[in-house]
Amino acid sequence: MSCANSVFHILLRSCVSAPFVALSKLTVSNLGFPYLSNAKPLGCSIHGKTIKFGWFRDLYVQNSLVNFYSECGFLKSARKLFDEMLNRDVVSWNSMIIGYLRGGNLDMALKLFRIMGNRNIITWNSMITGLVQGGLGKEALQLFHEMQNLSHDNVKPDKITMASVLSACAYVGAIDHGKWIHSYLRRRGVECDLVVGTALIDMYGKCGSVERAYEVFKEMPRRDTLAWTAMISAFALHGYSKEAFDTFEEMEAVGVKPNHVTFVSLLSACVHSGLVEKGRRCFDMMRRVYSIEPQLHHYACMVDVLSRAALFEEVENLVRSMPMEPDVFVWGALLGGCQIHGNIELGERVAQYLIDLEPINHAFYINLCDIYAKAGRFDDVKRIRALMKERGIRKEVAGCSMIEVDGFVLEFSIKGWPELVMDEIVVILNLLKNEIKGEGSVHYCDGILLDAQN
Repeated sequence: MSCANSVFHILLRSCVSAPFVALSKLTVSNLGFPYLSNAKPLGCSIHGKTIKFGWFRDLYVQNSLVNFYSECGFLKSARKLFDEMLNRDVVSWNSMIIGYLRGGNLDMALKLFRIMGNRNIITWNSMITGLVQGGLGKEALQLFHEMQNLSHDNVKPDKITMASVLSACAYVGAIDHGKWIHSYLRRRGVECDLVVGTALIDMYGKCGSVERAYEVFKEMPRRDTLAWTAMISAFALHGYSKEAFDTFEEMEAVGVKPNHVTFVSLLSACVHSGLVEKGRRCFDMMRRVYSIEPQLHHYACMVDVLSRAALFEEVENLVRSMPMEPDVFVWGALLGGCQIHGNIELGERVAQYLIDLEPINHAFYINLCDIYAKAGRFDDVKRIRALMKERGIRKEVAGCSMIEVDGFVLEFSIKGWPELVMDEIVVILNLLKNEIKGEGSVHYCDGILLDAQN
């Protein structure tokens, strides 16, 4: 690698990390890339210099340019350069794939991944992590299994892989997968460091096994803010508010500083357990003790705490004091409190505001209908439903449930379900219904519940 190549690479990396003013009179249009008129001037200038000095066809320089445009979000430009490359190595492919993943274009990233020749661990980790962050946890698990089964890439999972797969398990509730990975790590003698330990705590917590999460937490040789926060969040998620605050006090005692996510977890614990006074102290402590300015999600939690306690006057004062404009989560929390306590006047105002804010969101219409129905105002219920019909408002995304059975994640929604298990589920549900009604007797045969009358 020549000195000039290295200089171009370093300069392009600098362009990615910070905004620069133009250092050359060379314009983007001169380079033949008119659609890059908003690109960072220095990077485009360096691109021009590589052409001028004859370095443009150098693989190392081309990779640097593809990486620069990808990281800056100019994917069309990155792809144009990528397609024009006469030779590509794994860095070229990874830069383009990661660029698509950052831009949220999972389909294109996966398409490139499929036609890519030799993949390395960075390729696999990027795809698995990108799928998880894109909300495709089930697909991330499938890709991980594919990684294990394919031998021609000659790559083995590392800690980053495992942390990403554990996040996928947490997302879909696949606790058996998570336990297998935990066991795999132990068999390989992999240290439960901060990254892996925090991922395990998060996975067990979100999958409902708080005890296992706490075991992992206690076994960790070192814990940082993220690990403590993950444990507090696991307790808060399942209503263990005392344990959440006890863990927070222990965190303070050992000198680990909380962050804004820690306080979201603590305020969530207050929401689930109706701890109004603790919620107030927690909200005050953020700014006064730790100099953490409350963000929108903190205000949303605090509004939720106060609304559930029917402290609507305090809620209105809190919302007025917000230094930023309240979002739909803040107003939605207030609307939820109005529904619980039948505050028709305020609930009607808030719901109407939310409908005006997001006129195609079906949830706000349904919430308003519920408020009217609880108040016996059925004419208003009909009016809102007629308005929904007139505007073509309906629930666009089908409700979905996932369950893991024998290591397989099964998905159930209004759009469909696994046919293999549906007959057994129908039998079980019918017999449970009969048992609740006190009709007939039941027994098991080959693991299936049967009705003796049939």
